Amino acid sequence: MEEDLEPEKKRTRGLGTKVATSRPRATALTTVPQTQGQTAVPKVPRKTGPRCSAAIATVLKNQKPGPAVPAQKPGTTAAPPVVGRKKPSKRPAWDLKGQLCDLNAELKCCRERTQMLDQENQQLRNQLREAQQQATALGTERRTLEEELARMRAQAEQGQQELGNLSTRVLELEERLGTQEGLVQELQKEQLELQEERRGLAAQLEEQERRLQASEAALSGSQAELASLRQEAAAQADLLFKREERLHGLEMERRRLHNQLQELKGNVRVFCRVRPVLPGESTPPPGFLLFPSGPSGPSDPPTRLSLSRSDERRGTLSGAPAAPTRHDFSFDRVFPPGSGQDEVFEEISMLVQSALDGYPVCIFAYGQTGSGKTFTMEGGPGGDPQVEGLIPRALRHLFSVAQELSGQGWTYSFVASYVEIYNETVRDLLATGTRKGHGGECEIRRAGPGSEELTVTNARYVPVSCEREVEALLHLARQNRAVARTAQNERSSRSHSVFQLQISGEHAGRGLQCAAPLSLVDLAGSERLDPGLALGPGERERLRETQAINSSLSTLGLVIMALSNKESHVPYRNSKLTYLLQNSLGGSAKMLMFVNISPLEENVSESLNSLRFASKVNQCVIGTAQANRK
Repeated sequence: MEEDLEPEKKRTRGLGTKVATSRPRATALTTVPQTQGQTAVPKVPRKTGPRCSAAIATVLKNQKPGPAVPAQKPGTTAAPPVVGRKKPSKRPAWDLKGQLCDLNAELKCCRERTQMLDQENQQLRNQLREAQQQATALGTERRTLEEELARMRAQAEQGQQELGNLSTRVLELEERLGTQEGLVQELQKEQLELQEERRGLAAQLEEQERRLQASEAALSGSQAELASLRQEAAAQADLLFKREERLHGLEMERRRLHNQLQELKGNVRVFCRVRPVLPGESTPPPGFLLFPSGPSGPSDPPTRLSLSRSDERRGTLSGAPAAPTRHDFSFDRVFPPGSGQDEVFEEISMLVQSALDGYPVCIFAYGQTGSGKTFTMEGGPGGDPQVEGLIPRALRHLFSVAQELSGQGWTYSFVASYVEIYNETVRDLLATGTRKGHGGECEIRRAGPGSEELTVTNARYVPVSCEREVEALLHLARQNRAVARTAQNERSSRSHSVFQLQISGEHAGRGLQCAAPLSLVDLAGSERLDPGLALGPGERERLRETQAINSSLSTLGLVIMALSNKESHVPYRNSKLTYLLQNSLGGSAKMLMFVNISPLEENVSESLNSLRFASKVNQCVIGTAQANRK
């Protein structure tokens, strides 16, 4: 009997033990029951922040208390569990009924304990489910907070970057503020100088305590003044435009009056210049050359010249030599031997100005060999500014006036050419290299079909814009010009040199254009055949040169006379010189001739011939000049 009941006891005990120990294992979020009256607390993942603390408080609030377990007194040992504990006394083996009662009581306790544990387990599962839901919510909230944290960090970085930009902007604004303050101070000083009644305001602005407010007030005042200044600037711009219009009208009126003045002086003028006696030459006798004063006395520039000539072949009945014959000439201006280059140019500077206004201008230097024609046109050697000739002075004057007119909207361009006519052959004095000295290739042609402008083929046309470029061209031309020894001069020019400057002006704002040539001509010696010939093997060549020179000079006189008489045919083509200068000699041109004479008595015959030719030219009157404008 005891052997039969023993396995039953063991099974019961094993069941009790199994029931007592068959609790589910707690996960990281499972609540483990505590003994001795302690309340089970669920384990929650640690997370900082107010949201995590609120979640933990919710878990603790929702947790239901377990069954009350009597608290164990300190110093005592915890009572063993009800199931499987030993009874204080063992029933005898024969008391089966008692043992069965004990087993039933123990089974009942185990069942109650199991039911209690099931309830507790269900409660823990409910708590676990709630904790998991809270954990899920907290995880979602965590991810949301992390995203928000990342966004806040990005915003913080962006804020840092914006802070840096703002700092830079603050520095720039501080610099601008400093600049504005400096401007305000300058305006204040100007206002203090111009307006005494603002001294009180200026004194307030100097105070340190109200500097910012005063600066703002001054800045607002400055802005108002700036608006006033802008209005004043607009008014001034309008006034400036009106003044420019008036200035343009005055410039046009000046050109018209200037042209009228030149016409009153004559479109064909003749100046006479007497060169000084050179070292080694004989001094002329007293009274040989006289320069009578004008109507107003010595203050007037001389315009008359009186030359006396004694003829030994003539005599009186008593056998005494006859009185010298006096020849009187009158010109537009006479320059005695003491006249300088600057005085000569001052007289023709207004005529050079006409070329810039659009009128063709031609200036000749006429006279016998050694009378100072080349010195008058080109100047003396050595580059001395005091002895510069008409060509460099005229170009310097043109460059200067063109620079002044640029302020009125005019732009000018200058193109220079320099040729010589030797034995009716045109040569380019600016030729270089293999073309140097070869003139057969140069011909005078029209610039184009229907064009009145004449050009020289194969000749160099050089744009010039400064005096140095002109000096280089003159130096090259002196080296290339044809010269020879004559009885009148050791080095005589045996050709006509023609320096032409094509002037083109444009006013882009008004659509105005003007163009005109300025021709400066150094004619060859005008002496007759016998005195100018040099002995030697080149006598025939000198003879042919002199014949060609005199023929072209005669043609020049015929052309001027034909223009003065308004003849239907003007013989321009009879000479290369007049053909090349055709556009500078007609009715739309202004012409000036310098007749250069020698002060020596031995040259009186050639001097009289030159003066007589110049007097004929001075009597010519050519029509009214017209500007070449487009």
